[in-house]
Amino acid sequence: MLAELHRVEQLFGRERKKRWGPRALDLDLIACDDLVLPNEAEQRRWMALPAEDQTRLAPETLILPHPRIQDRAFVLVPLCDVAPDWRHPLLNLTARQMRDDLAASDLEAVKALAEPTCP
Repeated sequence: MLAELHRVEQLFGRERKKRWGPRALDLDLIACDDLVLPNEAEQRRWMALPAEDQTRLAPETLILPHPRIQDRAFVLVPLCDVAPDWRHPLLNLTARQMRDDLAASDLEAVKALAEPTCP
């Protein structure tokens, strides 16, 4: 699944030159049901990674759910649009609960690209 997301990114001109560098498109695999990869201990290690290490270190394997999903309004706001009751398998919090735990300023910074329209 991740390889397919990377293929789509490449079709839209994404070049992976620098971690968290500018990109035309960024598709992330955030979670898959209640799957925890590669294991709980490694997942918790990445969740606790200090901010200064987050930009310089990259995991060697896929980590699910995304280790910082609970901190990212730009992930949780749209996730709540499609799956507000999804429950984090380690934190035992729903997407809605994680979103509601974020600072109001973080939530206000998330803007829709366009209003959805139906024909």
